[in-house]
Amino acid sequence: MTPNIKNIISCGENSRVQFKQEWTSSRQVAAEMIAFANTKGGNLYIGIEDKTGKIIGLTYEEIQTISREVGNIANEQIRPALYVQTETLTEDEKQILIIHVEEGRNKPYKDLQGTIWVKQGADKRRVTENSEILRLFQDAGAYYPDQHAVLRTGMSDLDERLLEAYIQKKSSMVDISLPKEQLLRNMQIMDESGCLTMGGLLFFGKNPQMYMPSMVIKAVAFYGNSIGGTQYRDSKDFSGTIPQMYEQGLAFLKNNLHAVQSGQNFNSLGILEIPQVALEELLQNALVHRDYLTPAPIRLLIFDNRVEIINPCHLGRGMSVETILRGATYQSNPLLAKFCEEMMIYRGLGSGIRRALAEFPGLEITYREDSGDFIVTLQRKTETNGGKDGKMEEINGVKEPTERQYLILRVIRDNGEITIPDLARKTGISQRTLSRELDYLQKYHFLSRVEGRRYGHWVLTMPHLPKDNSQEE
Repeated sequence: MTPNIKNIISCGENSRVQFKQEWTSSRQVAAEMIAFANTKGGNLYIGIEDKTGKIIGLTYEEIQTISREVGNIANEQIRPALYVQTETLTEDEKQILIIHVEEGRNKPYKDLQGTIWVKQGADKRRVTENSEILRLFQDAGAYYPDQHAVLRTGMSDLDERLLEAYIQKKSSMVDISLPKEQLLRNMQIMDESGCLTMGGLLFFGKNPQMYMPSMVIKAVAFYGNSIGGTQYRDSKDFSGTIPQMYEQGLAFLKNNLHAVQSGQNFNSLGILEIPQVALEELLQNALVHRDYLTPAPIRLLIFDNRVEIINPCHLGRGMSVETILRGATYQSNPLLAKFCEEMMIYRGLGSGIRRALAEFPGLEITYREDSGDFIVTLQRKTETNGGKDGKMEEINGVKEPTERQYLILRVIRDNGEITIPDLARKTGISQRTLSRELDYLQKYHFLSRVEGRRYGHWVLTMPHLPKDNSQEE
C-alpha cells in the first residue's frame, strides 16, 4: 500500500491535505494550489469524496486529462508561475491523483483576477489585510519590516548621544566626513525620503513608542502558577530602544528569580536559578526575531514553577520549532540583527536557542500558529508552591514573611524613603532586629534598595501585600 493513504484519509482534511471527488473548474483548483503555495504547502487528492473520505477513484483518461490541466493552470492561471508535481496511487483497485504543491518561494501567489489565497485550517480564504500581504512578501525575502520607513519621523527623533556613540564605533568602516543625512542613509538608519527606518528608530530613537506604542515588554511576576491570578509580586512595562528594553527586561528577570547557594560562601550572591546566559540569549532572540508586523508586546511572565517568554512571531520560509532546535535560522529582521551584533552581546547565526539549551536543557518551545505566539518555557529549579489566596508559602525552604516582616513591608510601602531610626520608631522594632529583618527581606527578593544605602530608597518587589488581619492597615 502506497504512502499509507488510508491513514491520511482517516485523519481528514487539514491545512496540508485537501480531498476532491472529481475535477472541478480550473479556477477552483488554481485557488487551492495558490492557498497551499502561500502557506506551508500541501497535497490535493483527487478521487476521494471530501465529506466522507470514501475513495471514488479516477479513470485512466481522467488522470491524463487532469495532469495536463494541472500543468496548464500552474503556468498560465497562477502569478507568478508555480511548479507542481503529480503522482498516481492505487488503493482498493482505484486510482487517485495527488497534486503536490510545495510552499512557494515567490510569495504572494495570486490568480488571474489578482486574488491572493491562503489556507486556514481545512479551508482557504482571501487575503485582504495589508499587513498579511506584507508578511507574504516577507516570507519570500522581498520585504523586511525593520528596513521599512516609519512615517512622520526624522532626524529630530534621534537620540544624538546614542547615534554619536554608534558612528564613532563605525568610524573605521564608514566615511564619517559625509553629510549627516547621507551617512544615516548609508547606515540604513534613515531612508531616501528622510524618514527613519524601523530598525533605526528602535535602536537610536528618543522615544520609539511614540510611533510604535505596542513595541514594548510587559512583565509580570505572579503568585502561584496561573496567569489568571489577581495578585502579583511585581508588574512593569518596559519601553525605549531595544538595548534599553533588553537591560530592563533582564533586570526584571534577575530581580524576580532566586539566587541559589550551591557550595558558595555564605556571603556570596549565589547562582541564579536559571542561568543568566540563557536569559540573555532568549530575551535578545525575542527582541530581534519578533514579528514587527503584529501590534503586540513581548511578555515576560514569572510564575512560582516556571518562566514564560512569549514573543509575537511568524515562522516563515519553512521554519518550525524542529528546524530552530537544529540551529536553522532565517533573519526576518536583518537590520535589527546587524545593529544587535554591533552594539550588544547578540551572536546571531541561529545559535541563540541552542546556546540557551546548552545552559538550560529543560527549556521548552511552543509555537502557536493560530495566534502567532512563540513561547519559551523554563521550569524553575526551586521548589515553589502557590499558597492560600495566592500568597507564597515557601520558596527554597523560606516561609512567607512573618507578621513582623509584613509590618515592616507595609510601613515601607507607604514611605520608601524612611530611615532605619524612623522605621524603628514606627514599628516598635529595635534597629538591630530591623537590620536583620531587612537583610532577610532583600535576600529573598521581597524588598530592594535602589541607588545605594546613603541616598537611595526602598522598593517593594511584592507590591500587593496580602491582608494581615492582625495588623491595622
